[in-house]
Amino acid sequence: QVQLVESGGGLVQPGGSLTLSCEVSGFTFDNYAFAWFRQAPGKEREGIGCISSSAISTYYADSVKDRFTISRDKAKKTVFLQMNSLKPEDKAVYSCAASGRSRPTGSSDYSCWGQGTQVTVSS
Repeated sequence: QVQLVESGGGLVQPGGSLTLSCEVSGFTFDNYAFAWFRQAPGKEREGIGCISSSAISTYYADSVKDRFTISRDKAKKTVFLQMNSLKPEDKAVYSCAASGRSRPTGSSDYSCWGQGTQVTVSS
């Protein structure tokens, strides 16, 4: 059974840090690229970054560049999203997704999704 399970969300003060995890099971981890998306209330889902199957390439949206880092651990079959210098506008439900495509370009290229984890940035 294919599963992506996110964890690590919560409440953090502005300027703080948080690390989200996405544990993967049910398919060959090394064959998939992964991405993190987020959706705030009343807003469209936003792709914030992705990492290639080889972990060589990463991409970040301008809104999170230089603050967020995506990594993956083959042994743990886990994808991470390290978030630093968090801002109130980063508040959203964060979801990870997997793609079997060699160069996924959008959310439609991702076939497996987690349920999401809530991140709230507030003082």
